[in-house]
Amino acid sequence: MAKKEEALSKSVSRYLKLQFPNIVFTCDASGVRLTMGQATSLKAQRSVHKIPDMIILKPNAEYHGLILELKSEDSSPFLKDGSLSMNKHIQEQNNTLNLLLNAGYYAVFAVGFDSAKKIIDDYMSLKL
Repeated sequence: MAKKEEALSKSVSRYLKLQFPNIVFTCDASGVRLTMGQATSLKAQRSVHKIPDMIILKPNAEYHGLILELKSEDSSPFLKDGSLSMNKHIQEQNNTLNLLLNAGYYAVFAVGFDSAKKIIDDYMSLKL
């Protein structure tokens, strides 16, 4: 995880802890430095799909949970015309989000803190 995305993840995590203290969530640890043995072991235990950055384990009336792929404002997956970048990594992340959407989760890209906060607030207040 890039430094700006790591900072974003920490900010969103702090927000969740303060605003929704009883919500269980987790963040992907792909940016954590591991020994080769630890990295090999972790990889063997993971899905072949790209794991989104944040998984919020709180169902609402429509979805099983909220899943966010966090992006800093200067690394948006969207082009100026609003379409999704054709970058291979972005496309793989989008494929995972679509699989999760089809499985009943609200799974989206969140670009920047304000976007992530709005998505979370709307999800928690059932405005989605």
